[in-house]
Amino acid sequence: MSDSSTARKAEVELRLPADGAYASVLRTTTAGLAARLDFTLDDIEDLRIAIGEASAMVLPEADPDSDLTCRFFLDPHAMAIEISVQSSHPPESDTDSFAWQVLSTLAGETEVYSDDGQLTVRLSMASSVGEPDL
Repeated sequence: MSDSSTARKAEVELRLPADGAYASVLRTTTAGLAARLDFTLDDIEDLRIAIGEASAMVLPEADPDSDLTCRFFLDPHAMAIEISVQSSHPPESDTDSFAWQVLSTLAGETEVYSDDGQLTVRLSMASSVGEPDL
C-alpha cells in the first residue's frame, strides 16, 4: 500500500472501546462500506475475516481504557484501512503468527507499525470486479 492513504483524510473514521466485544461492530461497518463499493460477497467475507484478524493483533496490546480507531480510505472498487490502538509497549511485529498469515493472504497489502504510542495495522483490498485506484 502506498503512503497516499496516510496523506489524505479518511472518508470514514470509527472509534470504539478497545475491547473484543466491539469487533463485530467493526466487521459489520467494514462489510457495509465494501458493499457500497460493489465488492463481491466473497470479497466482503474475506475483508470481514481480515479485519477480525487485524483487530485481534492490536487489541491485546491496547492500553487500559483506550480506544480502537479504524480509518477507512475509499476509492472506486478498493479500500484501505488502518486499525490502531494506544499502546505503551507495542510488541515487535510477528509475521510468522497465524493472524498475520491470514491477514496477508486475504488483504492486498499489509503493514504493521508503531509510532508515537500507537500500534497500527494497515491493509488494503481491491474488489475482484473492478480496477483499484489505491
